[in-house]
Amino acid sequence: MRRIIALASAALFAMTMALPAFADNFSAAQKTEMEKIVHDYLMEHPEILRDMANKLDVNDKKNEAEARIGTLQSKAGEIFHDASDAVVGNPKGDVTVVEFFDYNCGWCKKSIVEMKALVAKDKNVRIVMKEFPIFGEGSEYAARAALASVKQGKYWAFHQALFASESKVTAEVTDQIAAEVGLDVAKMKKDMQDPAIAENIQKTQILAQTMLITGTPAFIVDDQVFPGYTQLDGLEASLATVRAAGGCKVC
Repeated sequence: MRRIIALASAALFAMTMALPAFADNFSAAQKTEMEKIVHDYLMEHPEILRDMANKLDVNDKKNEAEARIGTLQSKAGEIFHDASDAVVGNPKGDVTVVEFFDYNCGWCKKSIVEMKALVAKDKNVRIVMKEFPIFGEGSEYAARAALASVKQGKYWAFHQALFASESKVTAEVTDQIAAEVGLDVAKMKKDMQDPAIAENIQKTQILAQTMLITGTPAFIVDDQVFPGYTQLDGLEASLATVRAAGGCKVC
């Protein structure tokens, strides 16, 4: 509703300002009458506002896509091959899927089902895990713990267990789950202090901002970006498209 009101105001202003330069010579009464004509026309043809909103959405999406493509090309190494990121699936897979996620994100919790199925079905896919904690301190603690778990070779099991939690993922819950999956919790906590882990999370946050990724989950398949929850068949179709075209363009 606010967008429609804004568009109506903008349309009224634009149509009025579109008058010839000598419009400044019009009297106040004449300008008022012209504004009324524009107002009445918009009231009689409100579909114009809908068309304007739709056109604006199309333009916004086009601009976002162009910005993302530019970033994918200029920062491909950081996106797909940052050595500090955790990788699951086949480390030498022919196509890479990148996921941005938060352990307290409900849609990410749903997405883990899709990701587990993808890893099980596609033995040639490489998945880069971008820890993107946006839901507070508990999420950030869990992200640092997950990255620390890589040194103990238990990242994937820990990752799945964190998403299986029925309660909010806090520091206490994270430590408990770490112990349950067999992690040395004391070592994990020590490894969490590695400056490289904080740097990894900061880089991911900057990268997400540059990619116009504002929520979780979000996926990248080669040069395609999928903001939001994406079903398994959608991911598989994107992988098939990349392979059919001869392989990765940027991944």
